[in-house]
Amino acid sequence: MRDDQNAESPRRARGRPKAWDDKTEQNTIKSLDRAMAVFEHLSTMQGATLSELAADTEQSPATTYRILTTLEARGLVEFDASAQLWHIGPRAFLIGARYLRRTSVVDRARPILRRLMEATGETANLGIARESHVLFVSQVESHASIRAFFPPGTLSPMHASGIGKALLAQMTDDRLSRYIATAPLDRFTARTLTDPGDLRADLQETRARGFAIDDEEKTEGMRCIAAPVFDWTGEAVAGLSVSGPVSRVSETETPRLADAVTRAADELSAALGADRKG
Repeated sequence: MRDDQNAESPRRARGRPKAWDDKTEQNTIKSLDRAMAVFEHLSTMQGATLSELAADTEQSPATTYRILTTLEARGLVEFDASAQLWHIGPRAFLIGARYLRRTSVVDRARPILRRLMEATGETANLGIARESHVLFVSQVESHASIRAFFPPGTLSPMHASGIGKALLAQMTDDRLSRYIATAPLDRFTARTLTDPGDLRADLQETRARGFAIDDEEKTEGMRCIAAPVFDWTGEAVAGLSVSGPVSRVSETETPRLADAVTRAADELSAALGADRKG
């Protein structure tokens, strides 16, 4: 009798309540939402004061302080008493690392990144899009004394990044227009592309040749060559790059380095099920 009743009753979805698709305010924890706003904003900064975080997130200093001390108790943020600055804490990295372990592109990219670094002699990077930025999720450093360094978790504006431009070049016209209309095209060096027309022209050239070049557009003296990585649906889901000083990543070396980068990106794309033929 018990088995018959269970067979007739609807099964509850695992991990979600019955009305999981209800996004009304009654199903939102406002205090948690405020806390996450502070936490996410702090993650974009190289340290911040209490007053800065309160002003930026439009919350009172008292509320912001309670949020920070709660997060501090969990190790998600930490306080530098000497500088009076709040920073992201070590547990945030541990949680992020668990996410990366679940993401197959990171696991599959690791040996490819190592081979790319060995073939080029330059630091090899893997990045994914995160809103208007590139999030660097893996890196194999060059053995050279002067080298680029983008530790996992680093964010870089897409318009001033080799990987960012490689991904932007794969966007549809509508999506790219939305990006240009909403993302701040900040200037970092004299070479940064801040004019929408100049950026579009560069992306058109990037798409045609199959790789992007960050020519000292984020950091003076550093150049980067990047190519997009596609999944089985044909969507550009990540980018691979090599980066280093302009003395080594020179214009004469660009063809050799670009060939190595695009081959590595194609290898990772194939590992993700992409069919790039034709």
